[in-house]
Amino acid sequence: MERHPHMLRAIAVIGGGSAGSMTAAALAEAVGRTIPITVVESDAIGTVGVGEATIPPIRSFNARLGIAEADFLRATRGSFKLGIEFVGWGTPESRYFHPFGTHGADFDRVPLHHWWLRERLAGDMRPFDDYAMCWALARENRFGPPVPDPRMVHSTHDYAYHFDAGLYARFLRDYAQARGVTRIEGKIVSAGRDGESGLLTHVDLSDGRRVEADFFVDCSGFRGILIEEVLGAGYEDWTHWLSCDRAVAMPSANAGPITPYTRSTAHRAGWQWRIPLQHRQGNGHVYCSAHLDDDEAVAVLRDNLESEPLGDPRFLRFTTGRRRRAWVGNCVSIGLSSGFLEPLESTSLHLIQMGIERLLRILPDRRHDPLGPEEFNRATAAEFERIRDFIILHYHANSRPEPFWRACAAMAIPDELAYKIRHFMGAARLVSPHDELFRNASWLAVYFGQGMIPDVYDHLADARSHVDGAGHLRNLRDMMRRAAATFPSHDSVLARFAPDVTMA
Repeated sequence: MERHPHMLRAIAVIGGGSAGSMTAAALAEAVGRTIPITVVESDAIGTVGVGEATIPPIRSFNARLGIAEADFLRATRGSFKLGIEFVGWGTPESRYFHPFGTHGADFDRVPLHHWWLRERLAGDMRPFDDYAMCWALARENRFGPPVPDPRMVHSTHDYAYHFDAGLYARFLRDYAQARGVTRIEGKIVSAGRDGESGLLTHVDLSDGRRVEADFFVDCSGFRGILIEEVLGAGYEDWTHWLSCDRAVAMPSANAGPITPYTRSTAHRAGWQWRIPLQHRQGNGHVYCSAHLDDDEAVAVLRDNLESEPLGDPRFLRFTTGRRRRAWVGNCVSIGLSSGFLEPLESTSLHLIQMGIERLLRILPDRRHDPLGPEEFNRATAAEFERIRDFIILHYHANSRPEPFWRACAAMAIPDELAYKIRHFMGAARLVSPHDELFRNASWLAVYFGQGMIPDVYDHLADARSHVDGAGHLRNLRDMMRRAAATFPSHDSVLARFAPDVTMA
């Protein structure tokens, strides 16, 4: 079959790390047999990755590349993840779980959370977490994939992974190179543009080499070597909503069984992550520098480690927000070069993944039709903003006493988020769009977990006198508890492809 006359002749990926490696691997799988792909990266430039927690769509990314789960987990020293436990986010004493999958299973035309609210108003104070299969497994440190039969409660959970981001990048770099991707080690010092169209034509390296391409993917991190420094895409700053602007990371030894969930613990001016891997625990403290200096931030992190540290603290400064245009001309930004949202809900790699998937759906040819970038930029902006609003909810819906948290509770919030909260608190109504990453189960977990509990419910439940809501809720709790007991321990599952993990 003849090659399309306007097909791209070469693609250059600028930068490595998670974004560059994921992009190169996906491009290699999709078009690598037809279009030459070159990755330009410098080992002298450090990457941000300090360990990653992910969300379930990462499984589809790996599957599309044909990567077996066992091979992936061995290579990245990964573990399984059923969700996130939030500690101290509503009040200093509060705890709740944001599960993957659903809360229970709807047993009536009235959604489950309305039956729960009805029973709560009648005096039953059991937490909403009791209806999440993910939490039934997580609190017992058990794990197993969901069963395919939708009639079974064993089918209502989902999962993702924790893994070493540096190992994942190397794993995908090898994958891409095995499929023909050329890797060039070098530092970019300048870029060339066409005099008429303004499109990028090449990048020059410090050693005098030149890399030419028809299309460029900027994976150069916060700096945005091409998308910002050359093309001036602009940046939309969101620190007035998300004021944390720094993080310090420090690994530590594993302490006890490897838990199948991430933990996020609120502190006086930010929060701490805990990500369990096979060989160590990833820890970090995200904080607001206006309320806490770097030395204090390190002290908070050290004081709250579960075991001895395995390295020195590593600092990261950031400005939450997004590039005003993620795609300009013949250059698209993927990863941190397109924007940054703090890792509270483990969306960093997902934003890379979705950027890649959008690119592959709108992959241009050498005519560079402006409709492609227009749609990419619209969809990217919408995704960033919806995830942003979900993260803002965590900060805004708090009852902590510290000045940082009081400011978060009092701040003006985006209109769409305010609309969602108004409908939920006024009518227990969920108004999330169907194409939103975080859907109803996620919003319910945060609303209820952080104390946003309406004093109303859908009164259709009262009209359905033939439905034993309390009995169905009781049966769901019992079924989940019994089902969880049939799953193996998380450590024993990991030991199947990680022999150095002690079985618990």
